[in-house]
Amino acid sequence: MRAVPAESPRPSRPPRSERNPGRYATVPLSRNRRRTRRWIAALAAGVLLPLPLAACGGSDSQDAEAGNVGSARAGGDVRAAARQQIASGGTLRWAVDAPPSTFNVFQPDSTEATQRVAGATLPSLFDLDKRGRPQADPDFLRSAEVTDTDPRQTVVYKLNPKARWSDGRRLGAADFRAQWKALRGKNNAYWTARNAGYDRIRKITKGAGDDEVKVVFGKPYADWRSLFTPLYPKQAMRSPKVFNDGLRTSLPAAAGPFRVAKAGKDRSRTLLKRNPRWWGDRAKLDRIVLTAVPRDERTAALAKGKVDVADIGASTAERIGASNGLGGPQRPDAAEGAKNAAEARKLEAKRREARKRKARERLGAATARALGDYEVRRALDPAYTQLTLNASGGPLADERVRRAVAQAIDRDELAEKALAGTGLPDDPLGSHLRMADQDGYRDNSGAFGSADLDSAQSLLADAGWKTGGLAGPKADGSAGKADGGQQKGEKGEKGDEKEDRADGGPAEPPAAAGSPDAGGRAPHRAAAEASVVRLTAAQIARVVDRPLGLAASATAQRGAVLAQAAHSSLASAERAGSERKLSRARAALATAEKVQATAREMRLLAGDPASAVRSKDGKPLALRFVLPSGKGSAQLRATGKRIARMLNEVGIRTQIKEVPGESYFKDHIAAGDYDLALFSWPATAFPATEARPIFAKPRAASDGSLVVEQNYARVGTDRIDQLFEQAAGELDDGRRKELMEKADRRIWAVAGSLPLYQRPQLVAVKRDLANVGASGFTSPAYQDMGRRKS
Repeated sequence: MRAVPAESPRPSRPPRSERNPGRYATVPLSRNRRRTRRWIAALAAGVLLPLPLAACGGSDSQDAEAGNVGSARAGGDVRAAARQQIASGGTLRWAVDAPPSTFNVFQPDSTEATQRVAGATLPSLFDLDKRGRPQADPDFLRSAEVTDTDPRQTVVYKLNPKARWSDGRRLGAADFRAQWKALRGKNNAYWTARNAGYDRIRKITKGAGDDEVKVVFGKPYADWRSLFTPLYPKQAMRSPKVFNDGLRTSLPAAAGPFRVAKAGKDRSRTLLKRNPRWWGDRAKLDRIVLTAVPRDERTAALAKGKVDVADIGASTAERIGASNGLGGPQRPDAAEGAKNAAEARKLEAKRREARKRKARERLGAATARALGDYEVRRALDPAYTQLTLNASGGPLADERVRRAVAQAIDRDELAEKALAGTGLPDDPLGSHLRMADQDGYRDNSGAFGSADLDSAQSLLADAGWKTGGLAGPKADGSAGKADGGQQKGEKGEKGDEKEDRADGGPAEPPAAAGSPDAGGRAPHRAAAEASVVRLTAAQIARVVDRPLGLAASATAQRGAVLAQAAHSSLASAERAGSERKLSRARAALATAEKVQATAREMRLLAGDPASAVRSKDGKPLALRFVLPSGKGSAQLRATGKRIARMLNEVGIRTQIKEVPGESYFKDHIAAGDYDLALFSWPATAFPATEARPIFAKPRAASDGSLVVEQNYARVGTDRIDQLFEQAAGELDDGRRKELMEKADRRIWAVAGSLPLYQRPQLVAVKRDLANVGASGFTSPAYQDMGRRKS
């Protein structure tokens, strides 16, 4: 999924040897001649590739269904304009994160650029509207429907008779059949990233006419609309050699408004030209150039005018806003009468000019002027950031500890901070399977929806984690007893937690351990104060990565001095306009913040009784929190640090470790080398199929290894698997939604992952461009993009 302002990494597709029938979210397209893109999770740290969106689809009454309403900004921001208002000709330069390593979206190393190429050049039978609902694309389909279910599900596709490949051949059954055979998973020579749905097809034949295709399924398949999008020409799928290697450098034929004209030797630039054989509305642009620009170089590329469209982060968006005189409270507000309104507008104009002057002083006149040629278009990205808890071992193997972590975290605050200043809804996400602006969304977070520190404390005590510091082992080798809490081996009143309630919802956490005492203190705080023990230097070292000193006051003083010097250097660098000096100053400020955080941690450990570290069998309750380093992941790290502070409140310490973005996912998340981690998943219109691998119960392989598919929390249940399987074969839309609701509630109950917020999508676009920008669920109509007529 991607065009993002995002700063959180996405998991990559698993190796082909795992034969993952899963997930890589589809990207939306609008109903009228939109191309659908399928997004896969990006491995690049610091990036969350977004998904394009356009405002099409359901009626206002549909969009106002209870629980489903998002803001207008959540539906997409592309500055729509009618085709007659768009000038013909010209080139659009579009920044992408990396060159297309292949033009085959079904391979594991498909990139964001691969998805954009496919969207502009290949057929998409179904588009998604702004609410994530699949709609038949009339450029390719006259109709598609289930014509029989007994004895087998049969779908008949009636293709647009005008649809032609660029070599002149009609789209037909031969293309469907070749793609099915390549993707069904029976021939391991095809290096496919996913087989879901194709593995359920029994046969494909020609229908009653040349433009009809009949697909017969061996097993009922509810998500049949997800198949054959994009559709490749038969010659691209005819052999493993072409599928694996041939599509890396070229497409044998196109059937979209554009075609691949050239890919540079270093693949950093991919040129798409108008397709003369396209039967739909003629593309307004002559060409689109996809240019590889790393995230940390986007601001410079925009300032030099090298690209027209680029996904950006919050800091770049702020610079563009400042260059346009935006920022601060927007006026005029409620002015009564024409005179007051006019005066208010004049006042706001003066303020904007003042902000522009400040931007020129801070950024430099040339940079501010160049950035002023762009505007920021924004929407909710069809992707969400989540906290993942590794349940394969350690404290988090206990469901009670995972639930305590979930209840210690204030998701409202995290969402509010992450989305501050975006103008987008900042409510936390309440579902693992649907986004807040998606059809069918319901908040299933239940007991885990908001922070409840007393319940978190009770869960930890029930699991045997006591407050009162770290008691070393006794002389006989047994663990010492911490004051306060329960004795080792004692069970809470509720005993072992059940998997979930009978109705499929999360099991209710234990009730708070009493009510505030006479002093107004919460129960967990009173218990901690009664049993606090100051920690030794050795104990501090066990729960803090690298303490810089044993005196909290000295460390705090050092942090303050470093911060003062860093802020002075930062101001000087901004005045000088030197990127090198800015980089050094920001690094110095980051170091100062780490020292200050260490001082706060030492004070908590040594003196704050309410935040005393919990322990069990002489070991502290300390979790390894792995986060990606790099400029593009700043927002993610900020969220991680807020989570760490929240966990401090219930006596859980975190050891934050920042690792290079390129190794973050492969060497830590996929390998299971972490306790807590933050990353993002793309949304999908077909959760029964495409979300299943993320939550499937891990299984033991014949060689003794654990097959986790994409379930990096490494926890699941048989019942969750059964619900996904039932939903995948349920053709009734209402019943399928009910099954997905039940699955989501049970996923919340096992507490392996905690959805935090739907990510913002921020896109810098040249002011005169229309029908391109932050698309949300729907991908752009490439043939409608262009510059407005003057």
